[in-house]
Amino acid sequence: MTFRTKLFPALAIVAAVGFAQAPAAQDSPDIDTVLATVNGTDITLGHMIALRASLPAQYGQLPPEILFNGILDQLIQQTLLMQSFEGEVSKRSALVLENERRAILATEVIEKVMQGALTDADVQAAYEERYANAGQETEYKAAHILVETEETARDLIAQLDGGADFATLARENSTGPSGPNGGDLGWFGPGVMVESFFNAVASLEPGQVSEPVQTQFGWHVIKLNETRLTETPPLEEVRAEIEETLRQEKFDDHVDTLTGQATIERSDASGIAPETINNLDLLEN
Repeated sequence: MTFRTKLFPALAIVAAVGFAQAPAAQDSPDIDTVLATVNGTDITLGHMIALRASLPAQYGQLPPEILFNGILDQLIQQTLLMQSFEGEVSKRSALVLENERRAILATEVIEKVMQGALTDADVQAAYEERYANAGQETEYKAAHILVETEETARDLIAQLDGGADFATLARENSTGPSGPNGGDLGWFGPGVMVESFFNAVASLEPGQVSEPVQTQFGWHVIKLNETRLTETPPLEEVRAEIEETLRQEKFDDHVDTLTGQATIERSDASGIAPETINNLDLLEN
């Protein structure tokens, strides 16, 4: 069990009994402000903030003074235990420390790369490439009845031709998740549905019912209810999405550059069973 795991019940006890008082507020505390010293080792406000950032969201429900004292007490306890450590660090702990350092430093690089400044010109150019110069696209609002056999599908079509209500038949017969909702699939465009299903929908006129359509899910009877043309969204509506995409692209480019400059040699792992990564006993050797 890690220190981080043990922190949770420790804070729960602090919340229950509320021992210790928060230190008096300083005029301008910063991350180097020392809150405690344990055998010469300083515990700073920065240490406390970093630990607070790693806690689950529910700890935000505690009163600030309780959380403050609990975190400080936890760091004091951890420091005492660390100072009492004797012998060599276990192989398992050493590997965990290496991985955590690797992950933390990698995260810092990711944040610097992805949070780099994006100019309005960058965003405008991406917007025009994605939206402004794109043609309008047809979207479809349809419903379907999913059954296991073509024979059942054709029987349902015959009932519809005889005046039966589509939504009622869907609720009574469809095996798909949309059945209880009368088979309604809402609005969708290209690339959302299975190709054969979408092609059948696109060939219909509003109000028309398809012939049986087979997919890997079974046989479908499809009714097209409406169509519409998509509208180009205003820039401000999609700005956040575009900025996120541009940052992701910057990150991908950065990783590609690092990869191209690096010497990476992968060992032959064909003789290692993939399940080996689940064998925690190896860390104890």
